[in-house]
Amino acid sequence: MNAPPSYRRPGRSVRLVALVAALVVLTAGCSAFTSDDEPDDGTGGPGRMKVAVVAHGGEGDAFWDLVRKGAEAAAAKDDIDLTFVTDADPTGQAELVREAIRDKVDGIAVTLAKPQAMNGPVREARAAGIPVVGFNSGIDAWKPAGLLEFFGQDESVAGRAVGEKLNGLEARHALCVVHERGNVALEARCAGVKKTFSGRTENLYVDGTDMRAVSGIVTARLRQDRTIDQVVTLGAQYALTSVDAVKEAGSSARVATFDLNEEMVDAVRDGDVQFAVDQQPYLQGYLAVDALWLYRTNGNISGGGVAPVLTGPAFVTRKNIASIAEFAAGGTR
Repeated sequence: MNAPPSYRRPGRSVRLVALVAALVVLTAGCSAFTSDDEPDDGTGGPGRMKVAVVAHGGEGDAFWDLVRKGAEAAAAKDDIDLTFVTDADPTGQAELVREAIRDKVDGIAVTLAKPQAMNGPVREARAAGIPVVGFNSGIDAWKPAGLLEFFGQDESVAGRAVGEKLNGLEARHALCVVHERGNVALEARCAGVKKTFSGRTENLYVDGTDMRAVSGIVTARLRQDRTIDQVVTLGAQYALTSVDAVKEAGSSARVATFDLNEEMVDAVRDGDVQFAVDQQPYLQGYLAVDALWLYRTNGNISGGGVAPVLTGPAFVTRKNIASIAEFAAGGTR
């Protein structure tokens, strides 16, 4: 799937493109309710429900393509007029939420990668009577922010599970590659690894928008310290880049990662990557959109508004990769 314009990296002109795209798509829809505030009857007529998904993904990121596919599948099932927009810059993401509010959408699903930037827009949505659910990032921030529900992975739990996994693999020195500084979910992953891993853990910060730079920095660090025997990346594409970096550095380090994509299936099957932690992004997008429909049409709140709905973690290894491969090939895992 080709990424929409708003997948491009932030910058003034790019954010303007994203905002214009969001406004055009949002204004093309209709109000979700009739004049007497009755829900749409499902015919797709004037009362068709409108939902905006506002995420923080970046250009060319296969992970967010999976999230989008899940959201689109739920929207198709529920006959929802869906807008899916992203901006990796928190200020741009906040403005996209405000655009959705001004268009009077009937529900917003948002990621809280940098919660402080989203607190204001979420308050504005609530004041406008628009229900907001969270997904993917912000498992520790969604309730304080006043969101109805949250769908995703507890990143601290996932990180601790990876640390235990590395103990079983007898690793001694892990390099945790953080591709977006300040992203609470990514920081929680590495912090979780450090809590349970009996060896040494160090964080390496890179700019995830520049894959060439990522490769160069990882290669350089591996050359500097030959005791590093484990690289842990926080996204599938960074794992594949790190596999090449390990070879370039002449290192004996192994690579493991969070998140999965179709290419990662081959890497795990071939043994280039030891394992991947799957948080099921397709499911996150699907549940977030479907939850808003259920809330609007039947007053349902998953988790009762007090507990998140967990979509991971699940370990994908050579032993179970065959059961997932067909879904990855179909673009849904």
